[in-house]
Amino acid sequence: MDNSSTVCLLNDSFPPLIDGVVNAVMNYADALPETGFSPIVITPDHPQAEDSLFPYPVIRYPSIDFRDKTGGYMAGIPFSPDIARQLEGQKISVLHSHCPIASTILARELRSIVDAPLIMTYHTKFDIDIANVVHSRALQVGSKRALVDNISACDEVWAVSRGAGENLKSLGYEGDYIVMPNGVDLPRGRVSHAAIAAACQGFDLPKDTPVYLFVGRIRWYKGLWIILEALAQHKAAGNSFRMVFIGEGSDMEEVRAYASELGIGGQCIFTGAIRDREALRAWYCRADLFLFPSTFDTNGLVVREAAACGLPAVLVGGSCAAEDVTDGQNGFLIAENAASMASLLARLGPEEIRQVGRNAQAELYLSWEDAVKNAAARYEVVIDRYRSGLYPVKRRPMEHVLRQGGELMEDFARLHDSLRSFGDKLRDRIDERFL
Repeated sequence: MDNSSTVCLLNDSFPPLIDGVVNAVMNYADALPETGFSPIVITPDHPQAEDSLFPYPVIRYPSIDFRDKTGGYMAGIPFSPDIARQLEGQKISVLHSHCPIASTILARELRSIVDAPLIMTYHTKFDIDIANVVHSRALQVGSKRALVDNISACDEVWAVSRGAGENLKSLGYEGDYIVMPNGVDLPRGRVSHAAIAAACQGFDLPKDTPVYLFVGRIRWYKGLWIILEALAQHKAAGNSFRMVFIGEGSDMEEVRAYASELGIGGQCIFTGAIRDREALRAWYCRADLFLFPSTFDTNGLVVREAAACGLPAVLVGGSCAAEDVTDGQNGFLIAENAASMASLLARLGPEEIRQVGRNAQAELYLSWEDAVKNAAARYEVVIDRYRSGLYPVKRRPMEHVLRQGGELMEDFARLHDSLRSFGDKLRDRIDERFL
């Protein structure tokens, strides 16, 4: 490893957990060596981690097991004296955080030790995530303020799209940001007919029946109600189709039930998550149209995955996923309602869909290799600016950092014990009342 060109990639999760940001971090780590940088991943500990599988170092820091409350995620304790000791003597070029919570808190502390600039990439609309978890308006305001303060302390802020950056601004962030899009790990081009047949074997996909596809978490905020209601209208108008949902999520049963209620349950196929990337690629190639009316997503990587396979997407105009999409040229734009989608499906013809798919493949696709090359070029600029004193960092003595870290770990441990004690007492009270 060339320590003079080492990038620390920090994120609040890493395999065995898989999500969009985890995939981004892994692709950064895989592609960075080709740009002259060596990656180190820093992430919370996980009892099922198998870090020896990766060709680069993965350093874990302490965490609290909240998997039963967070859908499998660990809560990282954002400081580790051990990591500080491991990195103290190394020549780290860049700290790159991909989550504005624990990872950025930890990165801010490490910056005091390794004397390197800190970049934070804003991937997700955290106001929606905060609202889903924190129901008190006052606590939501406080959480957003803490989030923005944490991000503002970074030397440079990147956003995966203009929409993501403007969402960050809407939270109160007043600094600048640079748009640095994520890439796609699928190659450009289509798979063989045999591969498509193998991936889709056993599913009810009649010949000459249009196949519509959605890939992502099965959550209502992805705009799934628009898909279901539009297809109910499409069926009522006498059209046949199959709608394939690939993914899993906490709203799965409600989505299934609503499809049945609308009378299209027999036309909907739910495959669950497909983790084999070649199998997923085959589904993109089998489908005729990609339906993605989400206004939640900040980058819409699945839209570019579909584009890699020549599959055009139907998107909500003005959404982040629709950035760089021109209606009727390299995608199709609708209003955020079912009637608009149903109207579009009724008028589209096969040849128009195929041509727009070819344009999407040529114009929207961005490989991870190219995305990381762009990021690495910006790393060089940030490093030069930092060394020139344009990002002044107030360094603190190592002894102070270690002492503060130890105190913070003790605070988290006490919080964990308090929460567990409260849960035990609450459960006992419920048992006494109802059993």
